[in-house]
Amino acid sequence: MAGRQDHELEGVTLLGNQGNNYVFDYSPDVLEVFENKHPNRDYFVKFNCPEFTSLCPMTSQPDFATIYISYIPDKLMVESKSLKLYLFSFRNHGDFHEDCMNIIMNDLIKLMDPRYIEVWGKFTPRGGISIDPYCNYGKPGTKYEKMADYRLMNHDLYPETVDNR
Repeated sequence: MAGRQDHELEGVTLLGNQGNNYVFDYSPDVLEVFENKHPNRDYFVKFNCPEFTSLCPMTSQPDFATIYISYIPDKLMVESKSLKLYLFSFRNHGDFHEDCMNIIMNDLIKLMDPRYIEVWGKFTPRGGISIDPYCNYGKPGTKYEKMADYRLMNHDLYPETVDNR
């Protein structure tokens, strides 16, 4: 199995770096990409991020969530360590749940220009209610735009049984 060539990892500086610089304020600049070795094939890449935290913009109380990011890459893919550090940068960021999910999706679209992406936040309850914002995007004028419409209209037809929050 062939590994990645050096030119395919140009710009990837965080992977394997032991001197992590944890940014405590929202920072999309920490995100890094690498070349997709299989651009001729559609496939999903899914990240499950169970330790997401941000701050309520009104009360400054912490909000906790599991974030699910699924995307179909085109030419570029997000490097996972940079994604972890990016999500960590929301730790002191004050925004509503819905805004955080849309910001994450917008930053990843700008970074990678994926064929399709969806971001779903499952926040733990505060004040007796949980909020689970879902957003998605399909590249305009392609089958992925239609896929986004379909998945948005059908994403929660069969809601899960919530027994772990």
